[in-house]
Amino acid sequence: MADKASVFLLVTILVLVTIILVFAMKYFAALRQASQRIASDDGYRALADKAARAQETSTELLGAINSALTRIETRLANVEKVLKEVE
Repeated sequence: MADKASVFLLVTILVLVTIILVFAMKYFAALRQASQRIASDDGYRALADKAARAQETSTELLGAINSALTRIETRLANVEKVLKEVE
């Protein structure tokens, strides 16, 4: 009888330890996944900041190009006017 009781106790303890290990593995997997998601979100945030800065730079450069084009158009109009007067 004592032999059956010790086997029953051993099996019960092994089942409980297995259940605890399964839940611990699920917890650690969820924890690892959350930390990887945070790292990924930080990467996306840095990429978004970089894209915003690049867009601001592009806007500034486009403004400079636009003003240069306006000056060139003005000069071209003056050259056309002079050429028409020469004819």
